[in-house]
Amino acid sequence: MALCLSTSAAAMIENGTYTIVSKYSGKLVEVGNADTANGANVNQWPANGHPTQQWVITHISGNDYSVINANSGQALEVYEFGTGDGANIAQWPYWGGNAQLWTITEQSGGYYAFINKHSGKAMDLLNWDTSDGANIGQWTWWGGDAQLWSLNLVKASAPLHISYASPSFNNIAVHDPSVIRADGQYYVFGSHLSAAKSSYLNSWQRVADGVNASNPLFNNVNSELSEALNWAETSTLWAPDVIRLNGQYLMFYNACRGDSPRSAMGIATSANVEGPYANQGVFLKSGMWGQASEDGSVYDATVHPNVVDPVVFRDVSNRLWMTYGSYSGGIFILELNSSTGFPLAGQGYGKHLLGGNHARIEAAYTIYAPETGYYYMFVSYGGLAADGGYNIRVSRATSPDGPYYDANGTNMSSVKGAAGTIFDDASIAPHGVKLMGNHLFANSNNQLGYVSPGHNSAYRKADTGQYFMFFHTRFPGRGEEHEVRVHEFFLNDAGWPVVAPLRYAQKVDSNNASRSREELEAVFASEIPGTFQLINHGKDISATIKGSSDIQLNAGGSVTGNPSGSWVYNEVTRDITLTLGGISYQGVVSRQWNQVRHRYEVTFSALSGNGTAVWGIRAD
Repeated sequence: MALCLSTSAAAMIENGTYTIVSKYSGKLVEVGNADTANGANVNQWPANGHPTQQWVITHISGNDYSVINANSGQALEVYEFGTGDGANIAQWPYWGGNAQLWTITEQSGGYYAFINKHSGKAMDLLNWDTSDGANIGQWTWWGGDAQLWSLNLVKASAPLHISYASPSFNNIAVHDPSVIRADGQYYVFGSHLSAAKSSYLNSWQRVADGVNASNPLFNNVNSELSEALNWAETSTLWAPDVIRLNGQYLMFYNACRGDSPRSAMGIATSANVEGPYANQGVFLKSGMWGQASEDGSVYDATVHPNVVDPVVFRDVSNRLWMTYGSYSGGIFILELNSSTGFPLAGQGYGKHLLGGNHARIEAAYTIYAPETGYYYMFVSYGGLAADGGYNIRVSRATSPDGPYYDANGTNMSSVKGAAGTIFDDASIAPHGVKLMGNHLFANSNNQLGYVSPGHNSAYRKADTGQYFMFFHTRFPGRGEEHEVRVHEFFLNDAGWPVVAPLRYAQKVDSNNASRSREELEAVFASEIPGTFQLINHGKDISATIKGSSDIQLNAGGSVTGNPSGSWVYNEVTRDITLTLGGISYQGVVSRQWNQVRHRYEVTFSALSGNGTAVWGIRAD
């Protein structure tokens, strides 16, 4: 028998995020207990403002729509393809089948009917139950109040008319940039006593450069840091880190011979972030061949660290820690005195976290994310030169001193070169979540691509919750020339960082300076379908520059091209799940500045379950 649905209102429902309210009970359709699991039940509950009571409704064709939960990102469906009266309604990852499509038509009084495309039956408040948590299922349409629903718009899914101002850039070369926010500026301090500052992360001003008597960071660095320079038998300094501690700035400096791990590390202090700094002393040395080392045993470069690349951070209990190390015995961590910055006594070189046997792993940088409760330790694999295959990886831990694990659950303390080897890339390449390596987007005149990006630092902007990655990189066709780049990064549904494919530029509406950040950052579901240039960063350590291929993200959730697959997008959280070539990737959609096309583009960055990154930028 044909359904007697009203045809009085054939107008399309506006794409957007809605609450769905029962006419009979006045309660909201939700995924019970904010559950994100496949198959979680759909029921009713009084309004509480939680995203589990919000649904992203997207037009597919005719009067057919997908209905995606804003909290879980999963689709409203008749569970297990049920066709009988009383069959349950639950959530499941969106794949676009008829069990997940709903014919939504307006009925009298402005209420709506939801008819499942597969079963032909209506969404129904079963048994006329008005209690909290009452179940929602399907029943043959008859038009009673238990089958009628009001739609209340939370947020429209139509792109706003924003006139984004074009950013301007002033690039700077600072190798191994370590970031600190001070005096309303972002400062980066790098190797060779180089430093720069920026207000908005796109235009940099030089502060200092060069290990020489005229560098303003010291009154005379050669005499001030003579102990470290003499021990390391060098005339330059490697990557420092600057922190603020007890009303003064501490520079953790280090010097290294370069062709061996003969290095020294110390602290200098200043009342001002731009100096001048005064030496407080060397506290750690390495490379003392055949002699007792900092832990009392004879120094062995395969297991003991090269004392360079210090980075200091606080844990959630306000304890102070320092990671350091490069190649040699790997990455180590020491706990520091929270008053002086010097290591607590009796630790020797500290605790080993990662690397060893001269594996090419260096430049650890750790940041805590309150959103996930994890400490993320970024490192660089490979060699920093243009032919070195430098790339950025990350692992995470629930304690500041580890153990750190990658997406496969590998304890990173076990990741090192094989015994008796030097620069054994094959042993380490499969491990760690690789976020970025050599790449080049097609048709970008060598501009949208990096060669040997690495030695990064990271920063969380507390007032917005934004995360930024600072790193140096070389470029296709430009040899060893390098510059600082800043990219925004996000935390995906699995709690892993995903880095935006294009450099960061602050968004400003040139016609409306009062635009909210939410408005400026929004990417609507209707903006997703189109052609994207896709790059798969793989897990290798190689000088090969990975090129892009074109894929099409189609309305309805399919992906065509090479590889093909499917996609699901939650415009409330901007989370996206892509299935490409049978592999699932979890990521985040954002709008970033394309310096070739001179406009902000829709982009995505996502990670597979084994820690392989894919990037996409809109290409049409």
